Amino acid sequence: MGIFTKTLDYIKGHLGKTRDKIKSSLAGVLTFGRDIDDKLLDKLEETLISDDIGVETTDKLIGDLRVAYKSKKIAKTEDIVPFLKEHMKDYWPNQRRQLNIAESGPTVILVSGVNGSGKTTSIAKLAYTLSRSGEKVIVAACDTFRAAAVEQLTIWANRIGVEIVKHNSGADPAAVAYDACSAALARGAKYLILDTAGRLHTQKHLMLELTKIRNVAAKQIPTAPHEVLLVLDATTGQNAIMQAKMFTEAINVTGIFLAKLDGTARGGIVIAIKDQLDIPVKFIGLGEKPEDISEFDPATFVEALFN
Repeated sequence: MGIFTKTLDYIKGHLGKTRDKIKSSLAGVLTFGRDIDDKLLDKLEETLISDDIGVETTDKLIGDLRVAYKSKKIAKTEDIVPFLKEHMKDYWPNQRRQLNIAESGPTVILVSGVNGSGKTTSIAKLAYTLSRSGEKVIVAACDTFRAAAVEQLTIWANRIGVEIVKHNSGADPAAVAYDACSAALARGAKYLILDTAGRLHTQKHLMLELTKIRNVAAKQIPTAPHEVLLVLDATTGQNAIMQAKMFTEAINVTGIFLAKLDGTARGGIVIAIKDQLDIPVKFIGLGEKPEDISEFDPATFVEALFN
């Protein structure tokens, strides 16, 4: 079991809002003992889409359900949820969902996302868990244009016991990244996490700033960044997917950290992300505490939603 892995019971306990919404939605459609027919499947299709399951996945699921019921493999409404669970688990592509680790030297993790997405808290969760494995972790406050961002990351770094590299408010973010890379090399850090400007994805010149930070890191540590995580707020639903598309154009996102899953009834957005983006969800945020982080495992997630 990896350092980020959480049990099914833990995941279930933090996905209550989404699970309750799906349970309520399905209860309104799947009357116990009712025969399956086309009208019921049409209604089920509407329900799954309204629960943010995603249009593509819903189309596949309903198509497979129609085939199964017409071939008499399933007949009653109580057959549907077990069918959905088993088929949904198989829909995820076989992607690497573990953190990319450098073969030698510090592993550089560049983290981005819009203000309010939960970016700083997500960085703290990553740093906390990585440091608990006994490795040296450094965080860098490259979001220098927002004094509150530097202050917040400093508070977290002190709380969880990791080093922080920062400059004065308004400093060049790329200069902070440069100094952080130098510090990571000099101090033998295993992990360096770069917090980047939490700007709106529609502001092109600020997206270019992210590209500059990425290039500075690559000059200091040739294989860096090894991981580029985009923090998305699960509560924003489909808007999170648009953000991901814009950020990917600027910084080649390698993984998604989906934050605030515990605080939303829209957790089905994880499935919609699979439909529309070729980017693996690597981590999910499940609370406010440093330990409230888990690697994303599709089978465990589906089981937790429909259990």
